[in-house]
Amino acid sequence: MKAAVLVKFGNADNSFEIREVEKPKVGAGQVLIKVEAFGLNFADIMARQGNYQDCPPLPAIIGYDVVGEIEEIGSGVDHVKVGDRVTAMTRFGGYAEYAIADYRACAKIAKDYPAAKATALTTQYCTAYYCFNEQMNLHKGDKVLIHAAAGGVGTALVQMAKERGCEIFGTAGSDSKLGYLKSIGVDHPINYRTEDFEVEVRKIAGEAGIDAVFDPVGGKSVKKGLKLLGSGGRILLFGASDMTGANIFGKISTGLGFGFYHPVEFMLSSKAMIGVNMLRIGDNRPMVLKRCLENVVRLVESGVLYPTVAKVFKADQLAEAHAYLEGRTSMGKVSVTW
Repeated sequence: MKAAVLVKFGNADNSFEIREVEKPKVGAGQVLIKVEAFGLNFADIMARQGNYQDCPPLPAIIGYDVVGEIEEIGSGVDHVKVGDRVTAMTRFGGYAEYAIADYRACAKIAKDYPAAKATALTTQYCTAYYCFNEQMNLHKGDKVLIHAAAGGVGTALVQMAKERGCEIFGTAGSDSKLGYLKSIGVDHPINYRTEDFEVEVRKIAGEAGIDAVFDPVGGKSVKKGLKLLGSGGRILLFGASDMTGANIFGKISTGLGFGFYHPVEFMLSSKAMIGVNMLRIGDNRPMVLKRCLENVVRLVESGVLYPTVAKVFKADQLAEAHAYLEGRTSMGKVSVTW
């Protein structure tokens, strides 16, 4: 089979090679998927740059989300079968014509559902669902700040917050993205490149603060987000995109920017900080992942959630796809087809 293999860390132009590799073998509780399309995530960018600690040793096949037809199943698989078309989360290995997934990280989808949209349902929409519904427990009228709101996870979080009746603040880095945020229901779009989001949110929310912050950026935005929280507020961290492309000094600066905290601070102010890594949830709580993915598919089928596709590339355009996502101009899911 063909696979896009990460052969060295660095720029998108020379990090990948299309190679013939052995088709993976199915183990107990696993399925083999003939891949129609795979999705890109910011974790892929960090892995390519050598900044993602979970990335396998090189040469490696990365990639977390695929859509395709099940070709083979292992023992113990009980809710999907050969011939089913599924969206699935892989633990790496997604950049290939065939990929292995845990059966609990698969959900059946309609034969005619667009492949590019289907790639958004696992890593991005599952992450958003887990963060929003399993961790934050938000209510109608809550004030919510979503960073990188025009991205894949951000779009999903906006849709979930809108359906719940929250008042939404969303950050993005261009006027075109602000227009996109308005179109999907963000009440207060903020251009973080030209405005200080802490100042802008405070103007509207006042000293009472806001109820929740979703932050995939990291660094100093975390400290600012904490300051914006009112009593009972929560900040959820699920990434550190501020480290993308940074040199060693930039990484140190971003790391220090997170700040240093003592548990007593959170107790006295009645605030909470939550960290999310979906690889750990998939590894250690697979039935939680299964529940989230099945609920995502149900909400998509009912029209509550509706993924946006930014752009679709071919496998031989993978370097262009990485550069496009890394350039922070995308709005929605970036997908690649064979």
